[in-house]
Amino acid sequence: MKREKKKSPTEVELEILRDLWKAGPSTVRDVFRRLSETRKIGYTSVLKMMQIMTEKGLLDRDATVRPQVFKPTKSRTQTQKHLLHDLVDRAFSGSAGSLALQALSTKKASSKERQQIRDLLDRLEREEGK
Repeated sequence: MKREKKKSPTEVELEILRDLWKAGPSTVRDVFRRLSETRKIGYTSVLKMMQIMTEKGLLDRDATVRPQVFKPTKSRTQTQKHLLHDLVDRAFSGSAGSLALQALSTKKASSKERQQIRDLLDRLEREEGK
């Protein structure tokens, strides 16, 4: 039995998702206007990408209104978890610890981030002890 592969967003799709997470439900024209402020992109390219994203299940489309309004099907957190799970499986042989060690040795974490990491580790140890 073949396992259904979840469709991960491409870099351009993530850019559109980030825009929609920040701005909320939007038309293609709204997304195009915002994206074109920082990069050269055509309206039809944004339209096609959002149609593909809808087919992939990354976006929901409200076809009851004109122009149609799009919104992400998953929250930013849900999408990040999916992408991270995929990365851990593919690049770190399923080891979250290896990912964390590599990430922390590659890019410096702020003191606030280090404290959040300590708090998370403390909480995980308490839960493990129960």
